[in-house]
Order: sequence, then structure tokens, then C-alpha cells
Amino acid sequence: MRGLGMTGGVGLAYGAMSTLGLAPSVAGTPNRFQAPAMGDLIGTAPGNHSVVILGGGPAGLCAAYELGKGGYDVTVLEARTRPGGRVYSVRGGTRETEIGGEEQICTFADGHYYNLGATRIPQSHITLDYCHELGVEIQPFGNQNANTLVNYQSNTPVSGQSVQYRAAKADVYGYMSELLHKATSRGALDDVLSPDDKDALSEFLSDFGDLSGDGRYIGSSRRGFSDEPGAGLDFGTQTEPFAMTDVIRSGLGRNFSFEFGYDQATIMMTPVGGMDRIYHAFQDRIGTDKIHFGAEVISMKNVADGVTVTYTQDGSRKSITADYCICTVPPNLIGRLDNNLPADVLNALTAAVPSPGGKLGIEYTRRWWETEDRIYGGASSTDKDITQIMFPYDHYGSDRGVVVGYYTSGRSHLAFESLTPKQRLDKAVAEGMTIHGEKYGRDIASSFSGSWRRMKYSEGAWVSWKGSTYGHDPVATPEYELLLKPVDRIYFAGDHLSNAIAWQHGAFTSARDVVTALHQRVAAA
Repeated sequence: MRGLGMTGGVGLAYGAMSTLGLAPSVAGTPNRFQAPAMGDLIGTAPGNHSVVILGGGPAGLCAAYELGKGGYDVTVLEARTRPGGRVYSVRGGTRETEIGGEEQICTFADGHYYNLGATRIPQSHITLDYCHELGVEIQPFGNQNANTLVNYQSNTPVSGQSVQYRAAKADVYGYMSELLHKATSRGALDDVLSPDDKDALSEFLSDFGDLSGDGRYIGSSRRGFSDEPGAGLDFGTQTEPFAMTDVIRSGLGRNFSFEFGYDQATIMMTPVGGMDRIYHAFQDRIGTDKIHFGAEVISMKNVADGVTVTYTQDGSRKSITADYCICTVPPNLIGRLDNNLPADVLNALTAAVPSPGGKLGIEYTRRWWETEDRIYGGASSTDKDITQIMFPYDHYGSDRGVVVGYYTSGRSHLAFESLTPKQRLDKAVAEGMTIHGEKYGRDIASSFSGSWRRMKYSEGAWVSWKGSTYGHDPVATPEYELLLKPVDRIYFAGDHLSNAIAWQHGAFTSARDVVTALHQRVAAA
């Protein structure tokens, strides 16, 4: 054993020990994912083991990468001509033709881009682990910014005004604190708070809401300055707070909870140069010879002792038979394949409902958001159709940049989905000008937009499950649970089979679960 460990590594020694019954079986469920190692199968399942993987997005490439560590013979079939699937970075030269739409060719200047798909990574997600493992450089992503704006309609004087986030937060938190302070001091909470509790709460509220000595919110430097403080006796000019009733009725704080979300809290990260850098790194590690681009799958069937997949590539019809198949095709598209899946599985796939969503990138030749509004990253929010305007987190201080003119999903995206690229730009610019002024409509060099339900091979930004409440309740519908199980030798994987739908982390965790299950099955054979 010592010799095996020296010559073949821990995996080789462990495999031999397992064969002799001197080590725990690999079939046991691990507490934490461990990639299969070469040698794990010695004596338990001799010979080569092949896996065909449908889809070269996050789940597919993750599965191929991890299986490759264990010596599996993997083949990835990807219909697109690039890796990443819905993780899509748009830069100069990118071409896209939506279903029923016109071709777009991106003309952004060299080095400039935006992520039409995933754009940010929470610190807790294993996506960052893969960035480290694959050598993908990362940088901070400005998810929130006190200098960006909110602009909402209401029946108050605040309606339609562009208000800095810092000012909106100061007023909302200030008046909330004042009201709670008054309620406490007038005995309204005596049935739940002791005198010591009330003193501690009062101290907290005075600090949290920046209250005056008598417990009132009268505004402070937290709101910002219309004239910045300078030297000597130049104390600057603080902005004045809105009236309490206007702040309450205007809904200025309607989007504050976004940044409290577990997956949205700062600081967030993103790869330098575009999110697709992760998937090009996967491609390099897996080996380009194992990934077939332009391979459009048309059939997937269980056969005796394997799975046969038929696909077209370069105008030719081809097929491959492997021991196992991992299908990461979006669930809304699997039923279109020629298949022999059972009826209950086909029915379960229809319970995954594709959601609309998309983005618009606007390239400006002048970074007015930095020079005039002093905005470096983050997003402005609104109840207009554009929903939000996201500012670039790279190329600070350069002569141009790409602003995300809208990132919309669900119902808010329907206002853009059926429009032409030019119509999307015109509408987004018109709405953006009401928030950031006339400068928003000037110095535009080019644009590029995408609507995921109209993009071939995806036809949806992500899915929601019938009978579940995405974002609140865990996904645990009968259809969801059924698809967690293999159909003979066909396994399903993707973010839709995780509790992190629409995140790369979800796709990775799903792929790793499938890799673990498949590997244990092979080892137990």
C-alpha cells in the first residue's frame, strides 16, 4: 500500500485498499463533494467508462471536468459554437440572431463587454472555488452603490424625482427610527420590552436613524451634499430631507431589501474580462478534443448497456453510444428530442416553466456617470419598464464604457421581448433620460441586446417550477424530485435541479451531485 501510494498517489492506494475491504466503500454518501480520482475504481469496476454530456454550459462542463479527474472518457456535445451556455459575455465581434429576429453584430471597442448572462458571484458560491482552481482572475462587482439613483412614481411630491440611494436610505431609516423611538417612549412596547430593553433600543435607534437629541430625524450628512465640504470654513451644503409622510407614501425604500438577500449582499465578485472566462478555462482543462461545438442533439435514447445520442454537426448526422449520459439541456427543450423517456418523466419536464429575461448593453464614448454623477459601479432602480440601469465595474476613468440599459425578467421583460434591437434601445434610452437626464441619450456609439426566450438552444432565462415559490420556498415539487433520479442510464443536471436556480452555483452543485451518484454506481457495479 505504501508503494502504491508513492507511485500512484492516494487515489491508487485507496482503490486497492477498497478492493481488499480495508477502506470504506466509495458507494457511501460523502459529507462533502470530492472529485473522483484516478484509481478509485481499481478492482471494483475494471475497464473504461464513457459518459456523453449534452450541453456545454456550467453543469455540462463542470460534470465533464470532474469526471475527467477520475479517468472517465467524456464527450461533450454543445450546439452553440462557444462554451458557457446561458453564461454569455458580449464583446466586439459577437453575433446573435434571435428566433424570428434580425442578426446583431457587436461593435464594442476592444476590451469592452457586458455579460448578457450571469454577471455576479456571491462570496459563498462554489463558483469562486472553480475560479481559483482554474486560474480565472476575479475582481469586485459593485452590486450596490450609494451614489446611484432611485426613481419611482407615487402620489407624492417625490414622484418621478431621481434621488440618490444614500438620501433615500437616510430618510427611510431616519423616519422609521423616529417612529419606533416615539412608540417606545410613549409606552407602546411596554408589554414586550423591559426598561433596560427600551434604553438599549433607544440608543440603537439614535445611531441607526441618526436622530437628534430629542429623538427626531431632521436630516444629516448621510443624505449627501449639494455642495461638497471644502477647506477652511467651507462646510458644504447638506441636502434637505423629504417630509415624513412623503417618504412613507412614495415607497422610496421599496428596493432596499434587495441588498439584504443572502445571494445579493456585498461584496460580490466577477471574473476579469467577462464571466465566460470561467468556461473557456473549463474548456482548456477538459480538452478541446472532448468538446464538440456546433453539435445539435436530435435524439437521446437508453439502449442495452448504454445511451445512444444522435446529433447533427457541419451538415452531417452522427451518433455516439456511451455507458452513461448526463443531460443538461434546458428542461423545456428535452421533450423535443427523439427519446424513449417514460411518460411521467416527460410530464415532469413540462413543470419547469421558462422565464423571460434579457439585457441591453449601451456603449458610450464618454463615461458621464463617473465624471458628472460620480457613480462607479452599482445600479439605479426604477419602476419603469427598464427596472434598473447597471454601471460598469471595469475600465474606470477610461474614455468609454458599456452601461447595461436594462436587466429585466418576468413581466418587466415583456415590454422589450418582442421589440427589435433598435426599438429596445430607443425605449431604454427614453426611460433612462427621465432618471439620469439628457446626457443619457448622448455619446452613444453602439448597443447589443438579448432576450433569452428568443435565443436558440435556451428559450428561457431560467425556469420556475409549477407549484413552488421561487426565492422563498425550497423547490420540492414531485416533478422536481422525479428528475433528480436517473432514467436507466440517463441523468439530468442543471441549475433548475438545485436550490440556487439562475445561479452558476446551482448548476455546479447539481452537476457534482450527478457525478457523485454516477461514480458510486460505477464503483458498486
